[in-house]
Amino acid sequence: MKLHSLVAWLVIGVIALAGCTKSGSTGGGTPVPGGDSVSGKPGAPTTESGDTPVFSLSWSEYPSWSVFGVAHEMGLLDGEEGKLGDIENKYGVDVVLKEAQYDSCLNMFTSKNCDAVCMTNMDALIVSPNRDGIAVLPTSTSNGADACVVIGINNLDELKAHKVYGLEGTVSQYCFVRAIEEIEKEEKKGYNAADFQFSNQDPGVAASLMKGGEHKAIMVWNPFVLQTLKDKPDSKVLFDSSKIPGEIVDMVVVGRDVMDKPGAKAFVNAILDTFYQMNEELAKPESGDKALVALGEKFSSLGLEEMKTVVQQTQFYKTPDEGAALLDSEEFKTTMKTVEKFCVDQGLVTDPQYGFGDEVGAKLVFDSSHIASLKGSSE
Repeated sequence: MKLHSLVAWLVIGVIALAGCTKSGSTGGGTPVPGGDSVSGKPGAPTTESGDTPVFSLSWSEYPSWSVFGVAHEMGLLDGEEGKLGDIENKYGVDVVLKEAQYDSCLNMFTSKNCDAVCMTNMDALIVSPNRDGIAVLPTSTSNGADACVVIGINNLDELKAHKVYGLEGTVSQYCFVRAIEEIEKEEKKGYNAADFQFSNQDPGVAASLMKGGEHKAIMVWNPFVLQTLKDKPDSKVLFDSSKIPGEIVDMVVVGRDVMDKPGAKAFVNAILDTFYQMNEELAKPESGDKALVALGEKFSSLGLEEMKTVVQQTQFYKTPDEGAALLDSEEFKTTMKTVEKFCVDQGLVTDPQYGFGDEVGAKLVFDSSHIASLKGSSE
């Protein structure tokens, strides 16, 4: 999205939930507080970092990014500068976690006020002219988490008569356009996204107005989707991001300038290791539900059953093999061409320069070599 003309993925919801907007609660990037809500035990011992190299990761509330906040509570990381969690001690690097609203995270990244950031593949492309980036870790993909929720509307023909409220220049609008394209391929009825009335509105406001009976169609993300379906029993999902699996990808992007700093490789490995260890924790029969509840507390205060739905609709790339396979796949290269076309058509970016692996000259690179390096170091 345009950083200078669009407030990206606003989350303030009148429904009092921070959402798939990827928004946080601390605004300007305050490191997360301590504690260990998962295990109920004291946090891991910390060590004064001294001359340990310090790097920062900006993240906002979203299921696969909130794992870093939970990792802090478990003692895998200590998000405060000068203190080290288990993984930081392992790699000899001090990771500072900066939780903020999504648009603030993007601005921190482009202004070089953080070393790495959690953002979508679409936004990584859009901000790349402002700062070269390396996408080192895909964390999840939307597979139903972004949806067109309607009341009294049964198909796309009926939808044409109504305004669809959602945030322009974000993956909401991307999902809206692409889903219509895919439905047209299936039904061959001449549907064109340009024939529909997509009206710009903050998702929290849109969801609230549907709850109040003022809107008949909204295009929003979780938790607004789940909350609206709960608040309005007569509402339903007309279509969602499962129409475009693997196209909306959440990831961690590191500034290219950061990779020249001492300890940069250790920083990246620490981030990767943290993410994959948290996925192992979520998969454990004896503690997975407790970890999922802790994740829900970070992501809009959702409970266990709601989070089980959330992680079905926001599918994690749980292992290094899954993450590397995505970044190296021909399907993802095709996806990025589709994302590029949308961004250019919408005027969100001009002449984007991106590549894969070790392509020279690209402003944004999707690079699986860091995941491969981590796998090699742990085998």
